[in-house]
Amino acid sequence: MIDPRAFARLLCEWCLQVEAGQQVLVGTTTLAQPLVRALHAELLTRAAWPLLRIAPPELAGDFYRHATEEQLDGFAPLELTEVTDADAVLRIDAPDNTRALAGVDPRLLARAARARAPVQEARLARRWCGTLWPTAALAQQAGMDQHDYEAFIERALFLDRADPLAAWRALSARQSALVERLSSAREIRIEAAGTDLRLNVAGRTWINSDARRNMPSGEVFTGPWEDSATGTIRFDVTASTRGVEVSGVELRFERGAVVAASARRGQEYLDAALATDAGSRFLGELGIGTNAGIDRPTGHVLLDEKMAGTVHLALGRSYPETGGVNSSALHWDLICDLRSGGAIAVDGEPLALERMSET
Repeated sequence: MIDPRAFARLLCEWCLQVEAGQQVLVGTTTLAQPLVRALHAELLTRAAWPLLRIAPPELAGDFYRHATEEQLDGFAPLELTEVTDADAVLRIDAPDNTRALAGVDPRLLARAARARAPVQEARLARRWCGTLWPTAALAQQAGMDQHDYEAFIERALFLDRADPLAAWRALSARQSALVERLSSAREIRIEAAGTDLRLNVAGRTWINSDARRNMPSGEVFTGPWEDSATGTIRFDVTASTRGVEVSGVELRFERGAVVAASARRGQEYLDAALATDAGSRFLGELGIGTNAGIDRPTGHVLLDEKMAGTVHLALGRSYPETGGVNSSALHWDLICDLRSGGAIAVDGEPLALERMSET
């Protein structure tokens, strides 16, 4: 269904903007082999150096079963060197089991994330992109058969269009207009069932996320003032993070910090995430989804946070380009679906969500 060669061209041309002589680090599992082969050929054609790091999908769980204390609290120095020296880094999610880490103590996941923070920061300092390749496990997580899921991903990537690059340019232009609309905003208010949250965004920079960093994308985002979140929010889209399903999350904020947190499922993971470090109870991101090709939740945050008519908040690390300064090893996006009666107000004026999803 998805043409891996067209996908590889889109990643190299639009997302990574690969040039001759560049070193491109690609990490994924063996299940993404069709896309990996196409990327390998595309990168060589562009006179770039493909550095392929392909592992069996089972290794993610094996790490937590066999790692020593030193390995949980550190990382291989060569890994940091490799990321630092690369010109671009591409991560392709292609799991064989979306619940592979469900049995791992959430405190260990948080501990390893803290230890690997320097590697993550180095990766974010490079040209980077995250994407996915449709696998049976991802289709099952989305509640779809493989054929329908691949067609869904094709639409989300705009690879069903006659000219995918032109489609992404058009989305970028629409989002640019939205960024201009939001650039003078002072307060954002989010209202929905179980939700009434106010955020101060005065002077913060809004970013047009047009698939240069994530593919697919389709969102605009900023970093709210760290001490500004006030009120409550209910996240009604299930989050599947690090193999753990977390659903029915409700958070209450005072002076920017989470002061009460509950989950219908995954409370232990929620508690561990909030205890990651000093910044994990504060917000690092506010995002608004615009991708009309993503019309239903799938359990994969890369897709779900881009869904037109949704808003998402990230606990933890800010993106410095927004002006946000929150520091944390955590960056966890949680999604609130506003399509059934929810609303966003900008300085008291409603934001027309339906206009953001025009195709």
